[in-house]
Amino acid sequence: MIKTMFLLAAAVISITSLKAQKVAVVTTDKPGWHKIGETTVDFKTDKDKLYVLGNDHFKSIILKAVDAPVHIENLEVVYGDGEPEEIPVRFDFKAGSESRNIDLKGYDRKIKEINLVYRTVPNWKGEKAHIEIWGLK
Repeated sequence: MIKTMFLLAAAVISITSLKAQKVAVVTTDKPGWHKIGETTVDFKTDKDKLYVLGNDHFKSIILKAVDAPVHIENLEVVYGDGEPEEIPVRFDFKAGSESRNIDLKGYDRKIKEINLVYRTVPNWKGEKAHIEIWGLK
């Protein structure tokens, strides 16, 4: 009986500590990364157009799901000259996770806007996902 209680208490403590851990954000804490856009998504498939202020040059971008899971279907980067680049993502992001570095076509391109097709993954809290887009200069 005592052994069973000890095992049960150990299991509860380990599950509680696992839930309290946060996903480490490594890339966006490094020098050179700048937040270039953000949006909050709905529970249905949606499309957003994010204008990048300053029409700056970026080598690569990262997508980050901040507080709730989200499914990102596609990403379109429109450069300063109007040329679009379609980037298929098709990935379910967990809350607090981020994408790999997405290298942009060419080198040191000016980004005018970013178009996202996404949907919030249903979750037990009913939270809408908040997406951040980070660019590396």
